[in-house]
Amino acid sequence: MDNKGIPRTVPAKSATFTDPVNAEIRRAAATGIYDIRGGGAKRRVPHFDDLLFLGASISRYPLEGYREKCETKVTLGTRFAKNPVELEIPITIAGMSFGALSGPAKEALGRGASAAGTSTTTGDGGMTAEERTHSSKLVYQYLPSRYGMNPDDLRKADAIEVVVGQGAKPGGGGMLLGQKISDRVADMRTLPKGIDQRSACRHPDWTGPDDLEIKILELREITGWRVPVYVKVGGTRPYYDVALAVKAGADVVVLDGMQGGTAATQDVFIENVGLPTLACIRPAVQALQDLGLHREVQLVISGGIRTGADVAKALALGADAVSIGTAAMIAIGDNDPKWEAEYQELGTTAGAYDDWHEGRDPAGITTQDPDLAARLDPVDAGRRLRNYLKVLTLEAQTIARACGHNHLHNLEPEDLCALTMEAAAMAKVPLAGTDWYPGKKET
Repeated sequence: MDNKGIPRTVPAKSATFTDPVNAEIRRAAATGIYDIRGGGAKRRVPHFDDLLFLGASISRYPLEGYREKCETKVTLGTRFAKNPVELEIPITIAGMSFGALSGPAKEALGRGASAAGTSTTTGDGGMTAEERTHSSKLVYQYLPSRYGMNPDDLRKADAIEVVVGQGAKPGGGGMLLGQKISDRVADMRTLPKGIDQRSACRHPDWTGPDDLEIKILELREITGWRVPVYVKVGGTRPYYDVALAVKAGADVVVLDGMQGGTAATQDVFIENVGLPTLACIRPAVQALQDLGLHREVQLVISGGIRTGADVAKALALGADAVSIGTAAMIAIGDNDPKWEAEYQELGTTAGAYDDWHEGRDPAGITTQDPDLAARLDPVDAGRRLRNYLKVLTLEAQTIARACGHNHLHNLEPEDLCALTMEAAAMAKVPLAGTDWYPGKKET
């Protein structure tokens, strides 16, 4: 009421110029530089939550969990490699570099993955002794920067992943600020200590699929055709990128959607470039099917995988395995509310902390500060990761059994329905309660 007793109109804030948008405008005006952050996209896009499973009743026969098996094993790299990667579960650990992550964090990832019977991945910056020692299966990432790359480490790897793009920044390079370039990081990457560095957005010695084929052959010669060669692409044009990667000779294609994280890049990239993970899977599978190579060339999906239900949905849509990064970091202790007071001192909160590039992570995970890194016990953190991977697997098995399947790879699109028009169109599964999805051809 005003002083005359007339009710006041409640002011409405703009749906376009929201408080976060206005704050970014003011920050840009004050600094003249774009914002850099880590993490993945924060905007709401269609995701696995928009799909539901259709459990068995009469038309399908469910399996009993206490006496009927549901297998989880997967083999990656069966196309050309002499020694494909055999995993107990279809959940792998994505590439996260030493430099972005601390030494104890890399060790914890290796310990947890090995205990769960799966693989971990080096990330940019080379192979650390901690990770190789504690990873029973280690994938070596071959990136545009070539930081830390050497033939000796390539030969120590169980697989090689040629990184063309990343879901959080397809078409863009990464960043590592000087405060995270310690003596050891500088030595591994052949960089000056304490100086900001930027990873290139493309490989320096090839520009297209024909050159990629030559590069893959070089890597096979270096490793004696022993280990699989993966190709990782960011989710933008999944049908064509997957088809070209396969024609270039990839054993495995890793496809990363925009919910995938990054240690640091421009915020405008993270939020406005790429495709949702859900939109990537069916075109990628279609490309493999059109080439007659679905299941012969394995498809690994990453970007926003959090639960066993997410795992099961990705597999039902045609993936052979999934890869997790952000979830693995949370499992080993990142963004833990027990450090909330220190997150507050950094001007953020545990659930929103994404200033990983600044190297002041109270959890000791995304830092090179020796005192902070010492807070992370790699043995205990590895145990937590193992537990988390076990839960994901059990959840996915529970869903598969409920749908009548004795292997996670037997899940199929017919087991799914969609809650929204967008999810139905992207996943090409019927809108709940119908047999129709947008774009379905009439028969």
